[in-house]
Amino acid sequence: MSIPSPRPKGAIILGGSHGAIALARSLAGQGLDVWFVTNFTPLPRFSNAVHHWAEWPGAESPGAIEALEALVHKHSLENYLLIPAADEDVKFAAQQRERLSSLLVVTLPDWAQLQWACNKALTYQRAAELGIAVPRIYVVGDDLAATAASIEFPVVLKPTMRIAVNRFTQAKAWRADNAAEFIDLFTQAAQLQQGKDHIVVQEYIPGGGETQFSYAGLWWNGTPRASFAAQRTRQFPVEFSYTSTFVETVEQADVIAKGEAFLASIGHHGLCEIEFKRDPRTGELKLLDVNPRPWSWFGLAQAAGMDFGALLIALSAGETVDPPVARPGVGWMFMLRDSIVSLQLLAQGKLRLGDYLRSIGRTRTLATFAWRDPKPGLIELPLTAWRLLQRRIKPAGALTPAASTAASTISE
Repeated sequence: MSIPSPRPKGAIILGGSHGAIALARSLAGQGLDVWFVTNFTPLPRFSNAVHHWAEWPGAESPGAIEALEALVHKHSLENYLLIPAADEDVKFAAQQRERLSSLLVVTLPDWAQLQWACNKALTYQRAAELGIAVPRIYVVGDDLAATAASIEFPVVLKPTMRIAVNRFTQAKAWRADNAAEFIDLFTQAAQLQQGKDHIVVQEYIPGGGETQFSYAGLWWNGTPRASFAAQRTRQFPVEFSYTSTFVETVEQADVIAKGEAFLASIGHHGLCEIEFKRDPRTGELKLLDVNPRPWSWFGLAQAAGMDFGALLIALSAGETVDPPVARPGVGWMFMLRDSIVSLQLLAQGKLRLGDYLRSIGRTRTLATFAWRDPKPGLIELPLTAWRLLQRRIKPAGALTPAASTAASTISE
């Protein structure tokens, strides 16, 4: 008979933005001492749920592991949960899992397993092996003109991993509508990514929010413990998404089935969101991205009756957990951006005013603002404006037209 472990006293959230805020609120609500450690986005530290915050050199720094260990020892944070909430921090924690596990409860598998979720090239390979559809992938040769001649446009260029911070990774994806755009954007991306092997070129799947679904789940030692499906109903920008603006829980059995098939194949451990798109031309559900960390609309889980933070605490203590069920029809909204998106859709005749008002009525949680924790919502706009100003002052950070709109937010 196994002896239950003591409940953790606290948690360290490593990086992240909107998802990190929602996670901090959940953990603090369970009585945990919440630390936020960052080298980039400061927004979560303004939350009342974050009791302490600290800067560190970042996951890509040669001294990253030593800096984190020093923080743990200095403040007696041993046996706290470690939850990376940004892509580069996820990779760092997975690669250093064995060493970090001597100090902290690491809520990720090791890199040998997790790389299949983080590297898009490997993700699409594994999905294909499992019979899960993915967008058509184009192999790019040394002759870009010849490659362009074989492509059916439009296409999407994505970094295989969002690790280095540059205008390509911050934009998440660039769209090319013709051969000239493809050659130009691919050349820029290859320079930023230090080679073409770190870029994925895939077909652009048409369709708006009615085609966009996600699997959201919590796994423990290779077993799913809680999950639900969501529809990413509206997005910003409207045509080519950088971030979701209105997301709601739905019942979609195939989204759950395909999400769990993929995560079972890598023996996942921890949080994960998997993005799918239902191709309107064929009805086929295609896997787009895997995010093994708190995602932007993470707060939707708790609002729908599935508190992932509380479940993480219970599972880490070895407690028996009954799988919760998420209520369908519960919404999350990024209010400012969604108002812009909705005005555009209303003008285009793609959204009816009544449907928009009803979506507000279904909204139970917002991206940053909460009445009991208002500061993140109040400070987000001026903080974003300040970061935009800094980017414009630094010529090296200037964005291409394809990426300029997407970079006008705090990176998630």
